[in-house]
Amino acid sequence: MPNRQIIEISTNTILKILLFLLGIAALYLVRDVVLILLLSIVIASGIDPGVRRLQKLRFPRPIAVLAIYVIIIALFAFVFYLLVPPFVSEMRNFAQTFPSSLEETAAYFHSQLKIFVSSAPEYVSISVDSLTNQLETMVNKNIVSFFSAGSAVGSSVFGGLVSFVFVVVLSFYFSVQENGIAHFLRIITPLEYEAYVIDLWTRSQYKIGKWLQGQILLGVLIGILVYAGLTILDVKYALILAFLAAIFELIPIFGPTLAAIPGVIFAFIQAPILAVWVILLYIIVQQMENHLIYPLVVRKALGVPPLLVIISLLVGGKLAGFIGLVLAVPIAAVFLEYVNDIAKEKHIFE
Repeated sequence: MPNRQIIEISTNTILKILLFLLGIAALYLVRDVVLILLLSIVIASGIDPGVRRLQKLRFPRPIAVLAIYVIIIALFAFVFYLLVPPFVSEMRNFAQTFPSSLEETAAYFHSQLKIFVSSAPEYVSISVDSLTNQLETMVNKNIVSFFSAGSAVGSSVFGGLVSFVFVVVLSFYFSVQENGIAHFLRIITPLEYEAYVIDLWTRSQYKIGKWLQGQILLGVLIGILVYAGLTILDVKYALILAFLAAIFELIPIFGPTLAAIPGVIFAFIQAPILAVWVILLYIIVQQMENHLIYPLVVRKALGVPPLLVIISLLVGGKLAGFIGLVLAVPIAAVFLEYVNDIAKEKHIFE
């Protein structure tokens, strides 16, 4: 009889596997809390360089953190003070003009379909009125569904505000303590891995902080460029569209494309030929971002390969939606540092 290999698994190993699986299940159940913690850590990392600069100027750390938070809140308040009145005005105008714009668009499609049908071969039988009615019915159904979801959106916004408050409080707590994030990692990390985890985080924190600062600066620059371009083209709701472009810059690679979609739609409703110019505007802005702004502001700070960025965005978006997209790149940066450490260790033992 051939020799049989007997694999023995100790009770200790089985317990470790069970505990690991239970830990994964627990993290999944409290994934919202985990996302809030991760976002708080990223924000605390983003303001840490500024805090350290103020400390070099002899400011106590709590005063330095408080000063930065006051400046950030004041800037947000100033931006909202500038944005909210025209934003509300544009939304009111949009609500008033949307039905007539929809009718004009339907009439345009109706006329274009008539031209197409008149030039079609005789064996092609198309009812323009029937097709137009079907399109109008489909659009109206989608509009009704959109507005009927208002209560759900309202509850989501309220939940988002509560989460935002927790993020602000936790990020402030992590920032106000010297090495606050490192202390938190010591609490949740087993003792045998504590030194390595702290070292890994120390190396990753600088990159994450620079990335967050770069993304904010990038969003501001892109928002200004989009607003200037849309204003020159006389596109309605330019302020809203520029604000969306700035927000979507938090999502690398896919963000600019997502931000361009509403701009093109609004321009097409205003005038079909205007949509072509808006597409060209977004392409020019995106090329400027890809070849000039992004390499100078973000890529050098993070050093994450584009393929890893795309994969991390797909995984983050699937697991945690918009917040997952925002956190995907910082987590990828930490993962890359870990992989580099493994590669160095293998090289040492070869």
